[in-house]
Amino acid sequence: MSGITDNWITDEAGLEALFGTPPEAALVKVARRMTPAYRAWIARSRFCLLATVGPEGTDCSPRGDDGPVVLEADPGTLLLPDWRGNNRIDSLRNIVRDGRVSLTFMVAGSNNVVRVNGTARLSTDPALTGRFEREGRAPRLVVVIALTEIYSQCARALLRSRLWSDGDQSAGLPSVGQMLSEMTEGRIDGAAYDREWPARAAGSMW
Repeated sequence: MSGITDNWITDEAGLEALFGTPPEAALVKVARRMTPAYRAWIARSRFCLLATVGPEGTDCSPRGDDGPVVLEADPGTLLLPDWRGNNRIDSLRNIVRDGRVSLTFMVAGSNNVVRVNGTARLSTDPALTGRFEREGRAPRLVVVIALTEIYSQCARALLRSRLWSDGDQSAGLPSVGQMLSEMTEGRIDGAAYDREWPARAAGSMW
């Protein structure tokens, strides 16, 4: 940690002294259940980040769909399908050991973010997995999230990053194939991986 100073903040009192009291709007926006406004916002979100915690540490996983990324079971419960991914199941392992979860919902073009905190359980109940069935396929399980709080997030982070206004910023990024080749010292053929990936993804999206 070369160059790091020793000016550490190690307790809440130090934080509060530095930041002061949050404004009223930052506090009154918190709901314990879905409201009409939060419901409308989340229904438009096709992408969220799922954060979990386990004995080894934390995990944050992107989740996306071609429609609403979650469904509302009731005002206090959200349903998140576990569609196909890389089968590491890091998030799912964490949930069965520690049910605390957080979700960050985003909508393309909006600088606002909606956050949800709660506790999660995993269900293979056909009545739940069947709610997400498409073209004869359903997720293997559904993450059932009991809400503890839901609130909107300040837009400044997205405004600073110009996430939606600067266009495509992906030119020149290393590909996943290049990353795999680097991590395996060439044992995995990165160019072949990248070449085959689009067809593989298209055949295994759900």
